[in-house]
Amino acid sequence: ARRLFARVLEAPGGLRIQTIHAFAQTLLAAFPAEADITPGFRPIEGRAEQELARRTLADLVATAESQGDGGLIADIQALSMRLGEEGAIAYLADCARRSEAFATLGHRDAIEPQLRKLVDLPEDNVVDFLAGACADDSVDCALLRGIAAANIGWGTATGRGYAGAIDDWLALHPQGRLDSLALVAKVVMKADGDPRGVTSGQVKADPDYQRLSDDAHAMFAWLMRMRSAAGLVAIQAAGLRAGQAYAAAYTAAKQAAGVADFGDLIAWTRRLLETPGMGDWVRFKLDRRTDHVLVDESQDTNEDQWAIVWALIEEYFTGSSETEKRWRTAFMVGDFKQAIFRFQGTDPREFEAMRARLRHAAASLEDSDERVREFRELSINASFRSSPAILDLVDSMIAEVGHEAMGLPERPPRHAAFHTDRPGRVEWWPAYTIDDSDADAGEEGWLDESERKYAAHLARSVRQWLDEAPVMASTGRALTAGDVLILVRSRGELASLLVARLFAERVPVAGIDRLHLHRPLAIKDLLAAVGFAVQPLDDLTLANLLVSPLIGWDQEQLYDVAKGRGKKPLWSVLLAREGGGGFVDDALAMLRHLLAMADYTTPARFLETILSGPLDGRRKLLHRLGPEARDPIEELLSAALEF
Repeated sequence: ARRLFARVLEAPGGLRIQTIHAFAQTLLAAFPAEADITPGFRPIEGRAEQELARRTLADLVATAESQGDGGLIADIQALSMRLGEEGAIAYLADCARRSEAFATLGHRDAIEPQLRKLVDLPEDNVVDFLAGACADDSVDCALLRGIAAANIGWGTATGRGYAGAIDDWLALHPQGRLDSLALVAKVVMKADGDPRGVTSGQVKADPDYQRLSDDAHAMFAWLMRMRSAAGLVAIQAAGLRAGQAYAAAYTAAKQAAGVADFGDLIAWTRRLLETPGMGDWVRFKLDRRTDHVLVDESQDTNEDQWAIVWALIEEYFTGSSETEKRWRTAFMVGDFKQAIFRFQGTDPREFEAMRARLRHAAASLEDSDERVREFRELSINASFRSSPAILDLVDSMIAEVGHEAMGLPERPPRHAAFHTDRPGRVEWWPAYTIDDSDADAGEEGWLDESERKYAAHLARSVRQWLDEAPVMASTGRALTAGDVLILVRSRGELASLLVARLFAERVPVAGIDRLHLHRPLAIKDLLAAVGFAVQPLDDLTLANLLVSPLIGWDQEQLYDVAKGRGKKPLWSVLLAREGGGGFVDDALAMLRHLLAMADYTTPARFLETILSGPLDGRRKLLHRLGPEARDPIEELLSAALEF
């Protein structure tokens, strides 16, 4: 170890250990002119990046309004209606990360025609096209009248209703027919789009009814498919147009601020290294000091990052002689089963492609350079954490499901527990089914009975474990509640129910690790203070604030002030009783302090002043509600800072 440490200390230029983003930043700072970027840029991350993104969106909308760009406003509105406010912001952020792709779409007016072409719609006048498809010269009116006549002959109320729907539809103008398409299609089409079954009465009225119904279904299905395609194209075009505008605005905002995000660092570095001539020169400079490249978490390395890695190590496989006789190595570590960042643009198949590329490059040198080390594929199948019982289950599951279904390029070797004597056990619990034995579920009626049964069984099992208190081999002491961890797929109603059932079994439980900020009482009290500052004439909010720990009234004091006031606002009643001393004047002093702050401070500072300032809110809330209120309070402050 000492010899290795000495070699590191004596290495020319020292040992550099960097993330790929840090490497990219260093490289771009050294070659800004070659990369065609502004010298002196700085990376942006975290809250500063979010703030720039929000400001860019606000400026984009404000500019569109001031310039009368109603089209862009309508596109953003459509995007918000489709995805919601947060979803629209997240979508636009994705667009900003792909600004170069959006630049290839051309002028925004050409986007929707291109999409229409993809789904066999005319590039313009889609509304006229669809309405024309419902006109008499396009619709088989004789077919529909035949179906109507057959349904009249069927002689039932349903048949007469079908016939009336057809007659009403045929009486409309083409645009009206397009708007009422779903009403007439139900004659031959079910709600899911499948053909409606033909009755014996309809066949008796017209022996050819099955063919008529099939033909009408095909006609209406085509019309509805074209209308759906037009709607899809419209919303997709709105999203692309809004995304293109935002991506361009965000790129300009970053340039104006002299900043770059992580995506920029990677994209610019790849472009620099792949520029003919210039990239070769930069790689030559780098080759003098880059001997070893290690890529960790390779399964989560995306295409652009792999391109940078290959640009760094491609020289290793040229086979050219070296006077310095240096060893140069490339080492990649990855696990397909841990590929969890696909939402960030990663694809474990890129890892597989790079592995094949390295294997081929190394094989091509085996006969030309005696100093080339062989390409090695090493599989680590030993687990230092788990027990044989659990690993056997994993191997059995992979064998049963198949490695292809799990996204693995090849069947992995069997896992082996390094600690072969480590105890462990896997229990299969039977699934709970819903029956009618628990009709009265009380306040938990919105939860499936199977979930209620499962939560109760799990809580009883934990209680039994704690009562038995077995000595655990890993710790050498008896099992305690803190040794039990319950994992759920999502922190929804089932997670909350589990906590309730554990409480009912008198099992100490820390609760779930995700908070619903609107639920804890401490949050409700603080939001009541916020609500009062915004609208002091809201009687309910003011009443909640008065009886909260922040002000400290009891229900009798509130009743004494509020009774008999008629329609007079509670705030006005308080002001009218000012000067009498006692609890009313004390409350007014605190309430006026809140109002004085509201117009001149941020939400985060407003809340922090309540908690840590003269109101002493944090101490009051924790005294009344207990230490478990601390985490929700801090999360609310974090949310306010984020805002």
